[in-house]
Amino acid sequence: MLAKILSDDFDVLLLDEPTNHLDEAMIRWLEEYLRSYKGTVIMVTHDRYFLDRVTNRILEISHGKMYGYDSDYSGFLELKAQREEMESASERKRQSVLRMELEWAKRGCRARTTKQRARLERLEQLKNGNTPIKDQTVELDSVETRMGKKTIELHHVSKKYGEKVILDDFSYIVLKNQRLGIIGPNGCGKSTLMKMIAGQVIPDSGNIEIGETIKIGYFAQEEQEMDPSQRVIDYVKDIAEYITTREGKISASALLERFLFTPDMQYAPIGKLSGGEKRRLHLLGVLAENANVLLFDEAGNNLDIPTLTILEDYLNSFSGIVITVSHDRYFLDNIVDRIFELDGKGHIRQFEGGYTDYLNVKKRESASTQFTDKTENSRGNLPKDPAESNPKSWKQNAPQKVKFSYKEQREFETIDDDIAALEERIEKIKMQINANATNSVKLKELFEEQEKVQAQLDEKTERWVYLNEIAEKIGCV
Repeated sequence: MLAKILSDDFDVLLLDEPTNHLDEAMIRWLEEYLRSYKGTVIMVTHDRYFLDRVTNRILEISHGKMYGYDSDYSGFLELKAQREEMESASERKRQSVLRMELEWAKRGCRARTTKQRARLERLEQLKNGNTPIKDQTVELDSVETRMGKKTIELHHVSKKYGEKVILDDFSYIVLKNQRLGIIGPNGCGKSTLMKMIAGQVIPDSGNIEIGETIKIGYFAQEEQEMDPSQRVIDYVKDIAEYITTREGKISASALLERFLFTPDMQYAPIGKLSGGEKRRLHLLGVLAENANVLLFDEAGNNLDIPTLTILEDYLNSFSGIVITVSHDRYFLDNIVDRIFELDGKGHIRQFEGGYTDYLNVKKRESASTQFTDKTENSRGNLPKDPAESNPKSWKQNAPQKVKFSYKEQREFETIDDDIAALEERIEKIKMQINANATNSVKLKELFEEQEKVQAQLDEKTERWVYLNEIAEKIGCV
């Protein structure tokens, strides 16, 4: 459909979510096409990079009003914040004047003169003034759940459908707290890989081992079957009556309110919800499971930008593993620290950093005339050297790096302080252990805490070694 529209000569293009179901290569092509398009383009999209690169004016519909911004998406965010601040300032001024006028009226003033009548009329206008309506936001927070040493291990996994090879002898050990982004052309097997990790599809050969403490939450690309007659609140209660958050346990109803489901909506049948609301409800259900591994297959489809933004904040504070298939480049840049690129022939190539880091590598390779052997990088075999088989090694299968990614640069700047803080925590725990030598219950808690903090320190120390090795190569130390 999109190709047919673009092949004709139109003066105006109306595009409704044009990047949905396009792979990232096609999205980049569409960006370049629209940037050079001579006519008018009006589109609805939640792809923030696409908005940034293609648009020069944003129209926002909010609470029955339309606001215009002569800017791309990044500028829109700044201008919207300025508009809301101006509205808030005007409202504060209105409330202040209203208080003074009410005090004047309470003193028993009568509308005997023209001036007094005008003042009373102004008071009525102030009382009838509309308070600015602020956008509601989804509120989320993550809860740390225990994760043992063994996470998710793929050993010599192969999968194909007929002649179509999805994976060819792929091995990888997912690290604790790792964020993996999976990209590739449509039909290359991204969703199949996710389903194999989730246990919904069996590999043809090899095996996938899941640690005993691992609990997976899977947000699938396909629309989930929901009973249209079931009430919204009952859908959540079937998962959990109460959900644990950093603030303690909250009810299913309270969680629904945080996800912008009003009390009326909570007791309505699911069939009354829009497609986006059903998608948001499904997301709520996945997060309510308190999993320590989250799998997202095209999470951005049918989620609005505010929900995506809050989800990104949630995932950045999430202490578990995140694996996501996405063509939302903004989402990938904000969330992941390693990119898996599937080539559609069974091979996976790995890139450190987010989507922008991946794109920079591809651009350098495209511009380079030097021959590079891509065979070694295109396969994800486990290291054969036993010294490299440690699942916590950040060098595992990593391509040669010439610079820090943005996230690594920030981590490098703070990691010494992080290590010092963990060492200080361990010393304090040791002092508490000595002080509670006769309290067996307290000792058990302290030893468990010490083990947990020590594991964090060990991981930080290994990370420090890795980052400093890179820093030496690029001359940062």
